[in-house]
Amino acid sequence: MNLEFIPVKTRIVNPPKDEIWDIIDSLKIEDGDIIFITSKILSIHQGRTVKITSETTKEELAKRESERFLHYQNESEGFSANITITDNNLILSAGIDASNAADHYVLWPKDVDELCKEIREHIINKTGVKNLGVVATDSHSSPLRLGVTGFTIGLSGVNPLSDIRGKKDLFGRKLHITMVNEIDPLTSMAVLLMGESSECTPIVILRNYRKIKFNKNASMKDLKVSPEQDIYAPLLKII
Repeated sequence: MNLEFIPVKTRIVNPPKDEIWDIIDSLKIEDGDIIFITSKILSIHQGRTVKITSETTKEELAKRESERFLHYQNESEGFSANITITDNNLILSAGIDASNAADHYVLWPKDVDELCKEIREHIINKTGVKNLGVVATDSHSSPLRLGVTGFTIGLSGVNPLSDIRGKKDLFGRKLHITMVNEIDPLTSMAVLLMGESSECTPIVILRNYRKIKFNKNASMKDLKVSPEQDIYAPLLKII
C-alpha cells in the first residue's frame, strides 16, 4: 500500500461560530489514518472570533492572547511585527488571522489537545477504528527564512516525538541527544496541500503511513519545551 496525503474539500466554515461536526462526520476514515485539520476551522467551530471594528486592533488582541509579547518596528525595511509566545509556541500575533474570515479576526482555538481528543473519540465511536490521529495545524514564519510552513499546534492519538538516544550511527558512534520531531514534517506537507488562499481544503488525511506510533495518551506536552529550557533561550529572553 502506498502512502497517501488526501486533501479534503469542504463547505465554507463561516465566522463568528460554525460547528464542523457535519464535516467531521462526512470524512471517510480508515484504521491508521491521521487527520490534519487547520486551526482556523477549529477556532470558528469554538466561536473563537472577534468582529473587526475600529475599536479592536490585532495588536491588542495579540497582547491579550499571548504569554509573551514584543512589538518590532523595522524602519529601514518598512515593516513591523508582533512577535509572541502563545500556548508555548513562537508565533506572530498570537496566531490571529483575518484571511478567509469575512470581517472577523480568528483567534487560535482553546485547549487544542482536548479538542483534537474530542474529535478523535467522536470518530472512533462512529466508525469503530482503533488507530487514529488528529492533528491541529497552522502556518508560521521560520527565522531566517522567507515564506510560511505548516506546524503542529495540537494533537491526539499519535506520538509526536521519537527518542533515538542510545542508538548508534553508521560508524558505531552512540547518539546522546538526538530526538526526532516526527509530526511537524508531516504537518508541513499537509498544510502545503491545504493551501493558503481560496482552496477551501481545511483537512488532509494521511493514509498508510507506518512509521509513527499511535498512542491515545499522546499530546503536545510530549513535544514542547519551555522557553527557559530551549536551546534558543538567550534569544527568547528578549520577548
